[in-house]
Amino acid sequence: MLSYLVVLATAVLVTAVASYSVLRLAKRFKLAPEVRERDVHKNPTPRLGGVAMFIGLLAAFGVASMLPEFQGLFRADLKMWALIGACLLIAVIGVLDDLLDLDWMIKLGAQLLAAGILAWNGVQIVSIPVGDTLVIGSPTVNFVLTVFLITLVMNAVNFVDGLDGLVAGVAIIASGTFFVYTLVLSSQLGSAQSVTFASLIALALVGICVGFLPYNWHSAKMFMGDTGALLVGLLMATSTVSVTGELNPAALDLKLVLASYIPIILPFAVLALPLADFALAVLRRLRAGKSPFEADRQHLHHRLLDMGHSPVQAVSIFYLGTAVLSAAGLLVFTSQSFTVPVVVLVAGGIACVLLLKFPENRVRAALVQRRLVALSRRGGPVDAPETHAATGRDQNERTSE
Repeated sequence: MLSYLVVLATAVLVTAVASYSVLRLAKRFKLAPEVRERDVHKNPTPRLGGVAMFIGLLAAFGVASMLPEFQGLFRADLKMWALIGACLLIAVIGVLDDLLDLDWMIKLGAQLLAAGILAWNGVQIVSIPVGDTLVIGSPTVNFVLTVFLITLVMNAVNFVDGLDGLVAGVAIIASGTFFVYTLVLSSQLGSAQSVTFASLIALALVGICVGFLPYNWHSAKMFMGDTGALLVGLLMATSTVSVTGELNPAALDLKLVLASYIPIILPFAVLALPLADFALAVLRRLRAGKSPFEADRQHLHHRLLDMGHSPVQAVSIFYLGTAVLSAAGLLVFTSQSFTVPVVVLVAGGIACVLLLKFPENRVRAALVQRRLVALSRRGGPVDAPETHAATGRDQNERTSE
């Protein structure tokens, strides 16, 4: 466990320092692009935070390569080197897009190539657990399915990146949960290389997101851009595929049905909100006769803002939803029961509904109205509270990503 803590600390510290340096360089050379029509923020803000996250990731992997617990990952096969190469490709194409706004077909081609590099070098879904058997497809089917799933997750995460701290926080919650899941697997399977590979990726991802989040929290000094969002999606997909596609549920000391399906359910649980937003966006754009990758301002987080939620409240709803789904999936696996997970889902669902029903700006407006009524009855001034409330709303709109 000490080795994991060393990797985590390295990722956090290096990413934080790199974020500070990248932010200064971006300001010095004026690398903040103009605000687009679909953006929520009002002032030009650098979108190169993904560069700092990539630097932190390389540092974490570099330290891991020197630790005995992980040396086998860098010597025994090509998976780790394939991952580093895929991350480098995504970082390069992401930086070019953040600076030049590339055509979506170029970005999609780079994503498919990155996913192909991983699948070609062994990061594949080679089997799907069904009951007490493993359904094994042909090498071609496995390759195509893996490339499709990795590309899907990358785009799902990129689509949801629209508010300060949204992707970084969701990734911390989801990958943190998945890391705990891999630790439980390790305790039952022993030192399985695919599980160790997934654990290292998940924890490194948590580290780079923690290191970057202070610069991306509302009001954001810097955004992660496509570089960071695609990198987060690539890492999340790789960690889940490396476990889900190679896990034999018969080796686990759990009830048969749960053991068979949780390896499939949990990755979708931790990615549920990004995947849902992606699916809705694709359907919406296809129905309108547009490209599924043509950006718009109708994502879930945009709709929360339109309902009157502040940027922080909208992000908190995503955080809570991700935490509830992730915890419920993990509890099904660890408790071998559906009772506690259902309680978590119901309680978390009620909390999410309450947050949705009471948007911060509407609550503030109601409080201001009550104060106005009270002041009018006392014969006092009635302008100051309304002015203050409007200023608060303007500030929320101006500083959100």
